[in-house]
Amino acid sequence: MLLLLALWSASAPASAVAQDQPRAAVEGQAEKLNETIDKGRTDLAAARSRIDALKQQVAAYANDDARLVDLKAEVEEATRTIIAISVSLRPRFEAIKSRLAELGDPPAEGQPPEADIVTSERKQLGAERSLINALTGEAEDLSISATSLSNQITDIRRRLFTETLFKRSDISVDSFNIAGKALVAEMADLQRAFGSWIKFVWKFKRLPLLTAVLLSLFAAMIFLVGSYRLFGHFTHRDRTVVDPPYIARLSFAFWSTMIQTLSLVAFLASSFFFMNSFNVLRADIAPIISSALGFTGAVYFVGRLTHAVFAPGRPDWRLVRVSNTGAHQLDWAILAMAFVSGVDYVFSGISEALGSPVILTVMKSFAASLVVGLILFIISFLRPVLAVSGDPEERGRPWPRLMAILLRLTGVALVVACVTGYVGLARFVATQIVLTGAVVATMYIGILCGKAVGKRGAFAETRLGVYLGARYGLGPVALDQIGLAAGLGIYAFALMTGVPLILLSWGFQVGDLEQWAYRLFTEIRIGNISISLMSILGGVLLFVFGLLMTRWLQKWIDGNVMDRSQVDAGVRNSVKTGVGYLGVAVAGLIGISAAGLDLSSFALVAGALSLGVGFGLQNIVSNFVSGLILLVERPFKVGDWVVTGTTEGFVKRISVRATEIETFQRQSIMVPNSLFINASVGNWTHRNKLGRADISVVVSYDSDPRRIMQLLKEIAEGHPKVLRNPAPMAIFSAFGEATMTFELRAYLADIVNGGEVRNDLRLAIFERFRQEGLGMPFKKEDGVPKDPPEEDETREPLPEAKPEPRPAPVVNAQSGKSIG
Repeated sequence: MLLLLALWSASAPASAVAQDQPRAAVEGQAEKLNETIDKGRTDLAAARSRIDALKQQVAAYANDDARLVDLKAEVEEATRTIIAISVSLRPRFEAIKSRLAELGDPPAEGQPPEADIVTSERKQLGAERSLINALTGEAEDLSISATSLSNQITDIRRRLFTETLFKRSDISVDSFNIAGKALVAEMADLQRAFGSWIKFVWKFKRLPLLTAVLLSLFAAMIFLVGSYRLFGHFTHRDRTVVDPPYIARLSFAFWSTMIQTLSLVAFLASSFFFMNSFNVLRADIAPIISSALGFTGAVYFVGRLTHAVFAPGRPDWRLVRVSNTGAHQLDWAILAMAFVSGVDYVFSGISEALGSPVILTVMKSFAASLVVGLILFIISFLRPVLAVSGDPEERGRPWPRLMAILLRLTGVALVVACVTGYVGLARFVATQIVLTGAVVATMYIGILCGKAVGKRGAFAETRLGVYLGARYGLGPVALDQIGLAAGLGIYAFALMTGVPLILLSWGFQVGDLEQWAYRLFTEIRIGNISISLMSILGGVLLFVFGLLMTRWLQKWIDGNVMDRSQVDAGVRNSVKTGVGYLGVAVAGLIGISAAGLDLSSFALVAGALSLGVGFGLQNIVSNFVSGLILLVERPFKVGDWVVTGTTEGFVKRISVRATEIETFQRQSIMVPNSLFINASVGNWTHRNKLGRADISVVVSYDSDPRRIMQLLKEIAEGHPKVLRNPAPMAIFSAFGEATMTFELRAYLADIVNGGEVRNDLRLAIFERFRQEGLGMPFKKEDGVPKDPPEEDETREPLPEAKPEPRPAPVVNAQSGKSIG
């Protein structure tokens, strides 16, 4: 009794402790969840306050397109924060769901009650789930509100663009008078502002100004030198070439325009950046400097492009079929349109910085658009097309009728839009004609250049291709692949530089491009699927890295561990193949996981594949499993001499689907692995290369059988490659109608060389039998054997006198089996 009481007293505290442990775990989880819930509520409250503030700012800046772009970026950032809050609660929600499924439903009436700790845990989990559901619902509502605000900003910007484009201005004499007075006042304000700024900078900001200019020149020189080192041979014309190929002309036009323009842009942009960073620019001067720098870059770009395309002084380098006079006229006309549009852009920046009246900006755009329209109208009457004779010095022909009509209609449309008051529309169209036309032309030239470079065999004929071939010994195939990659790179470069410029000229802001680029690389949505190009790129890079590491590991194991251990070729091949497949599988899983692809989403695909295996992929799966069995069991290895069915040869490679066998005729045969598992396979060199060579010998009944057997044994023992143990042996194998058949059996250390040994033995048998006078004493004519003449009975029989029905001993050189 005392023992029972002691045991009960000892077990009671243990039971209490056991019950306290789950309770403590539940309380700890609840405390952790409360922290998560509190943090989520705090973050949601901050996000709600941020969304409300953004709504007020959108209403305040409804007429400022640039500010609206920034506000939309902030709204989308807030939306991502809200979604992150909801996502952070999802793991705990799934854990609660799984735990409730483990606990099951509460006991029904009439059933035994469950433990109090289970009931408490179920209630706690239910309360947690309700809190998470409520918080997730709030996050979804707030996310919907943020998305609605983002769409509202887009609608406001679209309305602003439409109103600006189609806003009608009053064009009258009074408007011109007011604009003239405003222009005089603006010039005076500009002179005072620039004068005071220059005095201030030269007196107090001289060192920062010089530092900014020097740093800008340094940045431009780095870009220019690097570009010329890479593409310098594309940016100058070869004076010694009389009729350069079209690819050379395209390359010069594209790269000379892009490299020199980008070098200037790098200088201009870095100059503005450094001057602004060193506080050299004032708030009223910065927009003017920015517009002036933009004007310089744009006009230089158009001038370089037109000069490269029309080549006024070098007709042999011209990309279009125009005369010399037409090339000069078009070059100057397009440059004039670019200059006029650029001046209008600078004047608009000055008016905005100095707060000039809107009517002045309208009249400036009116004059610029009118001039561009008149230039287009004049261009339509030119005769720039190359003469029929092809001589660029002759007078050219007029434009094709459709082209001339299109130019005239565009010019007249610009003039009419200006006169009727749609100055904004006219200015937009005029700007797009000059700037967008130049960018599209450059992109088109770049695409043509990439196409020409990527053409089969074209890259090898370029100077870069000739240099690479001579410097690194590259063949035509390698150069052709480099040319294809270079062509694709030129495509990408042309699109990545041209498309943003076109979008900016159409009124989009830099913030728009940043948001689109972020969406493109991080969140492309197709239905419920979200794709991230950055994640996919990271997954691809990880897979490639894993693949390279696998190849390195294969080489290291094969060349160090296996080679130093003196492992035979078969084991080395099996290990190398196994490591390769394992590495590729691991790299694939890592790459897929890094790309953000959910492997569970492939369940349907896996089900379809399993169904396909059941119907049409049995052979593939059978060969795959058979290949794994062959790699593990190794019934044969690389280098073995195998025979299966009608195929005989040496094993060259064992993969998981098929085995490559090279026949004695040097023909490679791919044998499915299932044939090696389901059929009999002969292996001449399975454990060793020891083998037996059999040679049949046919002699007449006049010969002494024991003498024949002795001679055959002596001949075999005299060959250096015939083993002495087991010793060669000669047997009397068969009786014939007129002959006796003997068989020489010689053992070889390397059966692979059996053909050479058998050939040597046959020659030795022939020569020895001829010396001994052994042979067949008759020959066969028309299938009837004849006795030898009586007067020749004492003559030694010669091998030539042997009958034809039974030829000399024939042995299968591949299998080593003799044919009597």
